[in-house]
Amino acid sequence: MKTLDQIAAALQGYDPQALSAAAVNTFLAELVSPVADVETVGVFDALGRVLAEDVVSPISVPPHDNSAMDGYALDGAQLRPDQPLTLRVLDGTAFAGKAWSGNVAAGECVKIMTGAIMPAGLDTVVPQEMTQAGEGRITIPAGALQRGDNRRLLGEDLMVGRPALRAGAKLGPAALGLIASLGLPAVRVFRRLKVAYFSTGDEILSLGEAPREGAVYDSNRYTVFGLLTRLGIEVIDMGVVRDEPATLEAAFRAAAAQADAIITSGGVSAGEADHTKAMMKKLGDVAFWRIAMRPGRPMAVGRMQGGAVMFGLPGNPVAVMVTFLAFVRPALLKLMGVADVAAHTPPLLKAKSLEPMRKKPGRTEYQRGTVSTAPDGTLQVCTTGNQGSGVLSSMVQGNGLIVLHHGQGNVAVGDEVDVMVFDGVI
Repeated sequence: MKTLDQIAAALQGYDPQALSAAAVNTFLAELVSPVADVETVGVFDALGRVLAEDVVSPISVPPHDNSAMDGYALDGAQLRPDQPLTLRVLDGTAFAGKAWSGNVAAGECVKIMTGAIMPAGLDTVVPQEMTQAGEGRITIPAGALQRGDNRRLLGEDLMVGRPALRAGAKLGPAALGLIASLGLPAVRVFRRLKVAYFSTGDEILSLGEAPREGAVYDSNRYTVFGLLTRLGIEVIDMGVVRDEPATLEAAFRAAAAQADAIITSGGVSAGEADHTKAMMKKLGDVAFWRIAMRPGRPMAVGRMQGGAVMFGLPGNPVAVMVTFLAFVRPALLKLMGVADVAAHTPPLLKAKSLEPMRKKPGRTEYQRGTVSTAPDGTLQVCTTGNQGSGVLSSMVQGNGLIVLHHGQGNVAVGDEVDVMVFDGVI
């Protein structure tokens, strides 16, 4: 297992006092490793879980060639592009759920329902509405159909013996349906990740405490709880921890004993009481960074002596959420066992700015914005107003982040910017 110094040494131009957002994610990808423990869960309990091994299909789906719609099944070899085809309709209908047992000769067809097994020797289905019917016969207009049309092939979706889902896939609703379509009642998944979190600071009030001068109610634990819960993580709320060495040490040790990762908020900025920093150093291998970003410049990452990964986030509410989305969330996805983290990261979409934005090159900025659809169908975005890192209401009012990249400068009205929408993330 690499130390933090070894990981840093491999990063070109690593500077803990001015670390780019891209370098942070590269560092964290090297720091974390997926959990190893595996368990078997039923399909109803598998939503949001990560597959620990490939799901190999025990059957083909569909198990037979079948009709894709209601109509008439025929041998498509009889079709001619330049002339209509008239066929005699045999008695009986091929229904879904059982095979049609008759024989079909040249010049004949069978009425068939959606999902029914294709009768032997037939490979094409003409939709009922495409035909002209009369006196036990149908006529198919010239050029209306090609051989093989409207037929679902055996194994078209999944073929027996081949992987249907790969290890490292995070299971969504469609994946649950796919697993069930294979007749599998359970799957092997990585155990659920455990993350402990607490807020630090003598000025932080827990809900239920009486207000006092200079103190603020803790919001960070509740936003972090929501972000972790959205990921399907087992959350361990450790409350508010005072800036006292003995109390902090007890909290860190208790968290490390039961969690795979620890998230703290507050206590990592310059000028703050250094008890949190000192305790992190005492109990683990830790790096303290000043990231070239706004909001959320100060951050600490490390590994506790027992192996738990540690994330020390800034104290301002918006900075907590932005640093979580930008850095902690991708790292936790890898820790959960997700093979393709990028596929579970909200894509950056292009939107035209409805207002000018001031931006200095040399840092990444995440501004809260409202993304909407312009009359011409393109995306447009405007900020939510005050972009202060303590203005938590801006995260509620907006529906995404405007991502102004490291080398980007001022934005004029009409310029395209990258936006990351919140839906499904927060």
